[in-house]
Amino acid sequence: MLHIYRQVKALRGVDTFVVTKEVQNAERFPFDDIEVIPKRRTNLLVHGWLKFVERRPPIVYRGEYQTLDSLLERHGADLMHIYFGHTGVHLLPFIEQWDKPCVVSFHGADVAHKPEIRDYPGKLRRLFNAVPLVFARSQSLADRLIQLGCPPEKLRINRTGIPLNEFPFVDRQPPRDGKWRVVQACRLIPKKGVATSLRAFAVFKKDNPGAEFFIAGKGPLQPELEMLAGGLGVLRDVRFVGFLSQPKLLQLYASSHVFLHPSEISPNQDQEGVPNSVLEAMATGLPVVATRHGGIPEAVDHGRTGFLVAEEDHVGLANAMQLIT
Repeated sequence: MLHIYRQVKALRGVDTFVVTKEVQNAERFPFDDIEVIPKRRTNLLVHGWLKFVERRPPIVYRGEYQTLDSLLERHGADLMHIYFGHTGVHLLPFIEQWDKPCVVSFHGADVAHKPEIRDYPGKLRRLFNAVPLVFARSQSLADRLIQLGCPPEKLRINRTGIPLNEFPFVDRQPPRDGKWRVVQACRLIPKKGVATSLRAFAVFKKDNPGAEFFIAGKGPLQPELEMLAGGLGVLRDVRFVGFLSQPKLLQLYASSHVFLHPSEISPNQDQEGVPNSVLEAMATGLPVVATRHGGIPEAVDHGRTGFLVAEEDHVGLANAMQLIT
């Protein structure tokens, strides 16, 4: 989670350390002080009971509460910031007994329906009562948290900024050969609206036959999206390039003309805060064509830094792309 890393590393005037259950991509995200809670040996009977009977996925076991308590005491922690609301729900027994304050931040998917967690809305209300402050990445998320029972006086907007020095501005010109390059960078999951992007690209390509569409990301929907591109007759001009390193992603942004991100509410009510890729693309000067979804309208100034259309409106999306040409 790049946005979390940026936030933690940007803190000033405080001593920080990170507690996690697993370290990944350490070379990309180097922390000065990180503590790993060892994974316990799985008891399949207990694991199955918690997951399928109590509907309480065993993210945190009792022994791990004790390990967390020891780590916080050893470091002399005065405050714990818990990233993601569902993690806060799993840590509720610890939060309610620890003698120091905890805060929790919500980022989008954690306000969605969680069928694997019994009475998730009720547990969220309990979490809101247990912490002094609740952070949301966007005003739209804050509004959703109020609907879920968070007292408004506890809410704070905690936006995720972009280090502009890492995303240099590129002055773009319309391609003389008509080869418009369209890009979307995201996980290939329902709320990212990639199917809508493909349908819009197929419409856009009728007036711009040289256009290409680059999709940077991976996810469970890729086979379905490839089939859709084939059915729309644009598969030859769509490139599924997978997740890219930051230097390669910057190269793709620099050589592109339009950035798409038509997010939409997924069937389980998952929604965006403010997509990091939208902010990063805007930082490089890419015009954004997106939807009036979640916190996106808080970042994209319609008609000035991009265009916004209704969710799942592929024709409107294509028309907005055409305005950029």
